[in-house]
Amino acid sequence: MSAPTEDVQSLGEFLAAVEQRAWRQAWLALRDREAALDVVQDAMFKLSHHYAEKPAQEWPLLFQRILQNTIRDYQRRNKVRSFWVSLFSAFGRADAPDDADPLDYLIDDSAFGRDAESQVSSQQRMALIEQGLALLPARQREAFLLRYWEEMDVAETAQVMGCSEGSVKTHCSRACHALAKWLSDQGVTL
Repeated sequence: MSAPTEDVQSLGEFLAAVEQRAWRQAWLALRDREAALDVVQDAMFKLSHHYAEKPAQEWPLLFQRILQNTIRDYQRRNKVRSFWVSLFSAFGRADAPDDADPLDYLIDDSAFGRDAESQVSSQQRMALIEQGLALLPARQREAFLLRYWEEMDVAETAQVMGCSEGSVKTHCSRACHALAKWLSDQGVTL
């Protein structure tokens, strides 16, 4: 069953609007640019393939749920793959580990027109926040990103994460405290 042209256009506009934020979430969870792109594309495909006929107001929650599940699926597959690769790597020659790229940023349209000093300062703060987020346990990071970056309320976050509202509050509280302490240790005053 195909959706009317107008619905397809609306879905396309929705996906274009959430693409960069979804990539950032996936990248923070996976720390791999290409994997994050793949995960976001998978999530977008799943939404458009299975839920395009749903009302547009349901897409944000559906998409977040699909994205988080796709991230978890990727992490599970990668964990199993890593186990077998490390197990059999003893039989081969050990290669040097890949160099990690410094944090890459998506183009920030809001940066245009600002002076270079404020742009650099902004990027440095963002880099510190991202480093701190990477140190959080997965569920705390997920709750924090959904609540504060995606601006979902507690009920929506609980629905996306598949847990109770109390768990969301606990995860968010712990994430905020851990992130604030980490930033303070890095010399950032809040």
